[in-house]
Amino acid sequence: MVRAAIAGIGGRMGSRIAQLIGETDGIELAGGFEYSQYPKIGVDIAEIIGGAPTGLAIRGSIEDVLDSADVVIDFTNAAASIEHLRAASARGKSMVIGSTGFNKEQIREAEKLASAVPCVLSPNMSVGVNILFKMVADAASLLGDSFDVEIVEAHHRFKKDAPSGTAVKLGQVIAQAFGRHLGEVGVYARHGLIGERTGSEIGIQAVRGGDIVGEHTIIFAGLGERIEITHRAHSRDNFARGAIRAASWVVNQPNGLYDISDMLGIR
Repeated sequence: MVRAAIAGIGGRMGSRIAQLIGETDGIELAGGFEYSQYPKIGVDIAEIIGGAPTGLAIRGSIEDVLDSADVVIDFTNAAASIEHLRAASARGKSMVIGSTGFNKEQIREAEKLASAVPCVLSPNMSVGVNILFKMVADAASLLGDSFDVEIVEAHHRFKKDAPSGTAVKLGQVIAQAFGRHLGEVGVYARHGLIGERTGSEIGIQAVRGGDIVGEHTIIFAGLGERIEITHRAHSRDNFARGAIRAASWVVNQPNGLYDISDMLGIR
């Protein structure tokens, strides 16, 4: 039985993951923690996720739950996730990280820390989205430079980073298939008299509004025809279930940094 602790258990994703763990065979909830000033520190986790008392109190730091956990599932934020990975790495505990907005330095640190523990870090835990990564890479390789690529993503009004980590990963995957580097060809905003679109650029545009869970559309636009591939998330449960599946998988892997494509065997 895999024992999973949840970072940010009071949040939308953390609480839902905890609920779904209770419905999933082979994994059990080992604890949950929040930031130290969270108002419900010390109360039973059931006050957040519902159901019968769990006998597990909400704790105020990752150190308080590591002894009882095999793996930590973290959907907090980039800075907090790196701090949590430092603690987990020092104690030999696996991690699954679904936070987004990591900068290059944070990714390098995550790679270094994951040399001591197995860690899944993915901008999107949805199995469908990770299949999408494979699909767009294949499409880009087949279509080649004669098709322009635009990525449009839409999320709820509360999302703090833009573009989404998933959109950035899509751009990276497509750029690699074209033999380009997204840092050189990515275009994230257009306004005014900007001139003709270049042949090499990959556009990534963000929409924010309402309670949109997450939508990503990749447009391959040629002369006389267009291909559009869209993934729409209907609820956060697909992200939560993907993270739980990753937690059950990663504890049996060698040390290193993985993503969902590794878990699915489609890299």
